[in-house]
Amino acid sequence: MPENRKPQHRLDPRNPLVLDTRELGRRAGSMRTVRFPAPAPDDLGVELIGVPAGSAVDLDLRLESVMEGVLVSGTAAVQLAGECGRCLDTVDDTLTVPIQELFAYPESTTDATAEEGETARMEGDFLDLEPTLRDAVVLALPLTPLCREDCAGLCAECGERLDDLPEDHEHGAPDARWSALEGLLDTRMTEEK
Repeated sequence: MPENRKPQHRLDPRNPLVLDTRELGRRAGSMRTVRFPAPAPDDLGVELIGVPAGSAVDLDLRLESVMEGVLVSGTAAVQLAGECGRCLDTVDDTLTVPIQELFAYPESTTDATAEEGETARMEGDFLDLEPTLRDAVVLALPLTPLCREDCAGLCAECGERLDDLPEDHEHGAPDARWSALEGLLDTRMTEEK
């Protein structure tokens, strides 16, 4: 092993997101499709929305043996749970994201020439799909999820949902700092009459 190469951690073949490619073989052009649910890993999300840990991730993948490794492509469908960025109501949704990643064979040209962390790597006949899944899902999540596109949010004064309040909802006296401007408006309205 070259000096600049670090040994990789051992993949656990019992992990549902670790795929065994022995059936595929290393002959370029070999292909197989796999469809299966896997439990979602922890912390798969952003601040306001994410995939509940352990919920089903429905994977529909094609594994293709190519010269440099195994090309994994397909989709992952997940359930989302979070809160609206405007009114803080619960948001439940689904998301389907495309997945495509080349997992380089050990000692392949891609493995030898790529920087550490630049490309996914096989460990023997196994590949770890979790980092690829995490990147695809997290990058597709909305930074400000909404319960509905036209959500009005919360009242700045009382904190109630604006959608639940009557249209004429208002609060008592305006801020005293605006009283001088109100006087100007009253004077102008009187002059125009």
